[in-house]
Amino acid sequence: MSETASETLQAIDWFPLLLSLKVAGCATLLALGGGIALGWVFARRSFPGSNWLEAACMLPMVLPPTVVGYGILLLAGRRGPLGAWLREHLGWGIVFNWHGAVVASAVVALPLVLKSASAAFAGVDRRLEAAARTLRQSPWSVFLRVTLPLAWPGILAGTLLAFARAMGEFGASLMVAGSIPHQTQTLSMAIYDAVQAGQDDTALVLVLVTSVLSAGVLVLSNRLLAPATAASRFFQRSPA
Repeated sequence: MSETASETLQAIDWFPLLLSLKVAGCATLLALGGGIALGWVFARRSFPGSNWLEAACMLPMVLPPTVVGYGILLLAGRRGPLGAWLREHLGWGIVFNWHGAVVASAVVALPLVLKSASAAFAGVDRRLEAAARTLRQSPWSVFLRVTLPLAWPGILAGTLLAFARAMGEFGASLMVAGSIPHQTQTLSMAIYDAVQAGQDDTALVLVLVTSVLSAGVLVLSNRLLAPATAASRFFQRSPA
């Protein structure tokens, strides 16, 4: 490693990387919980307006991030109905706070988990669930012991993609949380700020770190999904 490269690495502030990992982790957990619940509902329940509700949940995937961020501000900003309630009763807000980055990242990552979970639940052989019910298992027990394990490969795929998406979130997070150094500045924001400041060496290093992390998530998803998918197919082909 050259002396110049070593000096560049030493001069880089790694707080945005640590914050991005924390924000992406929290956002993925929120998206996972919501995605599993909504995915099961859309895969197993049909009710008036379900298609419109699902489309509304999928909107963050196709809308510009700035539109998503503006929508979050309207709802949960300081003057929004939810934001005003949180501020009045809990003394807590998401604007210019890293929690706002978590909310924005969770919203844009939710469709990835939701769509994968919905497809995974729809693909579960219901004869296996029926067989479990004949053993006097409760609906919750059937879900935890049969449905969820069989659907897990698809859910896991969506979850890993959601984490990668949350890691790279920029537009919505910038509008909600801002880019405050050592407070709300995530990795993607640090790259943008470095480019704007003419710090090309710093921007290049951060871009490489982001690319390696994203590639690592994709490789990990392939390694984890291969045996899980094989096991799921084996059990689904077994006679009920």
